[in-house]
Amino acid sequence: MTDLYVSLFISNYSPTPIQKVVSLVSRTGRDLQRYDTTGYRQVVGCIPYRYKNDGEIEVLLISAQKKGKGMLLPKGGWEIDESIEEAALRETMEEAGVTGHLEETLGKWQYQSKRHSMVHDGFMFPMLVSEQFEQWPESGFRQRKWVCLSEAIDLCQNWWMREALDAFIDRKCL
Repeated sequence: MTDLYVSLFISNYSPTPIQKVVSLVSRTGRDLQRYDTTGYRQVVGCIPYRYKNDGEIEVLLISAQKKGKGMLLPKGGWEIDESIEEAALRETMEEAGVTGHLEETLGKWQYQSKRHSMVHDGFMFPMLVSEQFEQWPESGFRQRKWVCLSEAIDLCQNWWMREALDAFIDRKCL
């Protein structure tokens, strides 16, 4: 049997500086999932938005992972090893492929999961998008679409996400 030795040569030379590293893998599993004291799963997400040249706000919606109809806002489980803000940013990057400035929470909504018949607490944050990536962890099975606020409300399939959009509109447009 031959022993295989691998050596690593580290050089100070780097033709292009690495500014940001984005993981192209989503977290999976529920081992680290956060639940409240009554057993409600804690879910967190964002309303990613940007301003067009005319000052109008556009919101980024994503397609459902499964064969559902309509569009959604990016959201997912808040895990025990991260803050609520870190979870919101991570889920938005994983599902929508954008990052940006996270703002103060819009609130909390309780809703029942269609797939697991359990109650979730959903927290939503506005996020002013600063960077959009061509490849992201779920780009292979999600579509994304920038839409005006009224179209976002029409397209968004979940009642609690439409309420979050209403809260966002109240904050940004009144």
